Amino acid sequence: MVEQHTPRSLIVTFYGAYGRSFEGPVPVSALIRLLGAAGMDAPSVRSSVSRLKRRGFLVPARAADGSAAYELSAEARQLLDDGDRRIYGQPAGGAGAAAEADDWLVAVFSVPEQERHKRHLLRSRLARLGFGAVAPGVWIAPARLYGETEHTLERLHLTPYVELFRGAHLGFAPTAEAVARWWDLTALAKQHEEFLDLHEPALRALQSGPEPTPEEAYRGYLLVLDSWRRLPYADPGLPRALLPADWPGDRAAAVFAELHARLRDAGARYAQQ
Repeated sequence: MVEQHTPRSLIVTFYGAYGRSFEGPVPVSALIRLLGAAGMDAPSVRSSVSRLKRRGFLVPARAADGSAAYELSAEARQLLDDGDRRIYGQPAGGAGAAAEADDWLVAVFSVPEQERHKRHLLRSRLARLGFGAVAPGVWIAPARLYGETEHTLERLHLTPYVELFRGAHLGFAPTAEAVARWWDLTALAKQHEEFLDLHEPALRALQSGPEPTPEEAYRGYLLVLDSWRRLPYADPGLPRALLPADWPGDRAAAVFAELHARLRDAGARYAQQ
């Protein structure tokens, strides 16, 4: 299996992993070199930077030497801060999730027909946050996603259409059966297995081989993080007690955690050079 990494996604991943620690804006020339180390050519990087600028993720600035540079917008920083809690926090379906098995966040929304484009936007953003669909206009997620959900709805000016509730599932089907309806667990398991197929061999090579150079660590970490950061959104850390006994999310989270520990700081040395 060959994994595809787009320049735009890798730029977002770079800022999430390393770009925020730079002193001042990141020069365009540095972005081109740093993304080049991950296999991206200069025209693709420039084009993707322009798209991220139009979307309000990056803001034009000047580096200390006066050269063209970019920094994160305030909204992008909030987005990455929320992402940190999701990506590096409680592993999907981990032990800590068991304590929240009865604690759910429910989003109920109603959008007038003349604004149905906002209905589509609401559905797509709730799905991207990891919500499962209970019924038309009723979506559910683990309660700990409240803060990130609030930030997202506020950023998109969707709060007038949504009410949020927090509470327990009281019936009538067993909660594990209901969860299997609200989320496509087969598809989620397949995503975890694909991550393992791609990155577990790399971990075994690190465990048995020599220490990677800073550039190798940087490249490896950027690519594994670009793969991993989507998984905690597709699988929002559902309570472990409600998942199948052989759930592959446990192993996927453990593989990412060890790759993070082995590669992240070594890669930072390369990024800062």
